[in-house]
Amino acid sequence: MAAFRFDGAWTALVTPFKPDGSVDWDGFSRNIDFQVASGITGILPVGTTGESPTLTWEEHEAVIDRAIEAARGRTRLLAGTGSNSTAEAIEGSRHAHRAGADAVLLVDCYYNGPSSLELRREYYAAVLDAVPGVTLVPYVIPGRTGCELSVEDLAILAQNYGGVHAVKEATGNLDRMRRTRELCGKSFQILSGDDDLTFKMMADPAIQASGVISVVTNVAPAAVERMTRAFLSDDLAEARRLQEALSPLFGIVTVKAANARTLPRGVSSTVTDKFRNPLGIKTLMNGLGMPAGPCRKPLGRMTASGVRMVRDAAREAHRRDPRILQPIEDAFGVRIEDRLADDRIWDALSYVSA
Repeated sequence: MAAFRFDGAWTALVTPFKPDGSVDWDGFSRNIDFQVASGITGILPVGTTGESPTLTWEEHEAVIDRAIEAARGRTRLLAGTGSNSTAEAIEGSRHAHRAGADAVLLVDCYYNGPSSLELRREYYAAVLDAVPGVTLVPYVIPGRTGCELSVEDLAILAQNYGGVHAVKEATGNLDRMRRTRELCGKSFQILSGDDDLTFKMMADPAIQASGVISVVTNVAPAAVERMTRAFLSDDLAEARRLQEALSPLFGIVTVKAANARTLPRGVSSTVTDKFRNPLGIKTLMNGLGMPAGPCRKPLGRMTASGVRMVRDAAREAHRRDPRILQPIEDAFGVRIEDRLADDRIWDALSYVSA
């Protein structure tokens, strides 16, 4: 049987919440409809962009079930089932596989800090042994997990298990990706896990990434999908044009903003706050009138300077190519230019003070 194809653009879906913190199921369905109408290759519910660490396991499985129901026959689905507990990852992967997910995505075990050998033997292989027939995509992102599946152990997994034929790469290490291509072979699929590196990864003949699992596709699925398909059809000029138009949005997945703090006894200092995914993309979605809602604590809001960076990025992308954000208007009944111009909308998204 031919290996499942991981190509094109896949959306790491946000999980929209209501103001009281419960899941916004109607908003979730509307967001998936938007993805499908935009021609996205596939969706990823409850990855880390979907705030999986703060969902209860019952919510986690419910999100996957709702996504599978909404996506069935319309787009492909990769279910996020990673954990820092192998037993929990097995339970989640078994549920997603039985429910009809095309594949599961497992992030390296965060916080525990297992070695690469332990990741291979006690986590990935344990899930593959416990869930026969599952297609599994390792997700390597050491900046968030504090550990890293080595290329060598990835190659051993791919050799020993027919269900491992792709990896989500978010190490930022292009040399590592070149070695992945070398050790895992031509047919192995490398997916970008960093929106801002997708162009380089797909253009590099020693990497030959097949696509991206994207955060930015929550707001611009059609444009990112077109960019990846342009690469896959050897239309480098169109891919480059779209990359340049999208690049302001790629820069807000993580936002660094310098903010003043007033310390005891009236002393002032400046702190650089690093607002991590999914806060940036949820801030943008809320600003543009899409279902997103708040993040779950401990994530909160950006400062005014952070929100300004997100808003300015959207303005610049809209200036470069209005078609990037235009589909949002039809799907959610808004006018992009009006929302980008309305200070009240954006002021309400930030903390009053740092």
